[in-house]
Amino acid sequence: MEAELTRAETSSAPIAGRRLWDDLRRAVAHAVVGADEPLRLIVIAILAEGHVLLEDVPGTGKTLLANAVARALDLSFGRVQGTPDLLPTDVTGASLYEGGSLRFVPGPVFSNVVLVDEVNRATPRTQSALLEAMQERQVTVEGVTHGLPDPFIVLATQNPVEFEGTFALPQAQLDRFLLRAGVGYPDREAERRIARRYQAAADPLQAVDAVISPERLLEVRNGVRMVRVADEVEAYLVELVRATRTHPDLSLGGSPRATVALYRAAQAAAALDARDFVTPDDVKAVVRAVLTHRLIVDLDRSLHGATAERALDSILAPVPVPPVAGVPG
Repeated sequence: MEAELTRAETSSAPIAGRRLWDDLRRAVAHAVVGADEPLRLIVIAILAEGHVLLEDVPGTGKTLLANAVARALDLSFGRVQGTPDLLPTDVTGASLYEGGSLRFVPGPVFSNVVLVDEVNRATPRTQSALLEAMQERQVTVEGVTHGLPDPFIVLATQNPVEFEGTFALPQAQLDRFLLRAGVGYPDREAERRIARRYQAAADPLQAVDAVISPERLLEVRNGVRMVRVADEVEAYLVELVRATRTHPDLSLGGSPRATVALYRAAQAAAALDARDFVTPDDVKAVVRAVLTHRLIVDLDRSLHGATAERALDSILAPVPVPPVAGVPG
């Protein structure tokens, strides 16, 4: 394990957050090329105790990125492949009769980092099995409640261009994801580096070393809660969410849960930039990832080109930005 954060560093959210980000980015880069933006959003979600929906076409490295993050953070990793015949017990676990009694065998959800590949290929019944785990950090099997490990994050992927044999995630489940992120195609040079990397090593993940222990990671996460949010910045982010509820292009805006998600994500973003206070720029840096998947575009207006992204852009422009809010005095 590389030199990890000292206790003095974890006691200061800005120092710890920036050190964590720098170390994690270097470690993951041994396996994943050109994924700084989705990686940053995943780290923000971990520090804000949320989950991430990774939405992109197949082959862009979503699974590799999730596995590399787990290795770099020294966390257990579980993977679930979404298929129409996947059962809820395949995710949560089940009781087996053994030696005259029942023994509970935990499913892959009992991991720190759980990758649910092609979550929209699982049936609604199986998708709903994730709801309790994502929201309550526990699962109930045969009337018995089992706590999940801490930290716990679900990284779910779905292909946005293929819909045959899929079951669209209901809005209630989309709202459980703190952020939505995309990996995207690499540029030409990055793609050449990817090809060379697989020539040199069959499994680039072997080059990813842990940069922090789970215990220290929890200390960093707890420190992020202490990042200050000035009244002006708080009012700004609340106004952004409230504006989505009255926008003419949207039939459903952000809920109070979206407000809390934006608040927590902005705190984590500030910590990764080595600050103990949130600025309006921190809010704007995460607002699209936090809100767009929670918004529903009016059907008639969508036929004329309206999208959640465009609606959010039109909201950001007129909402007044506090000039120096968040700067400690």
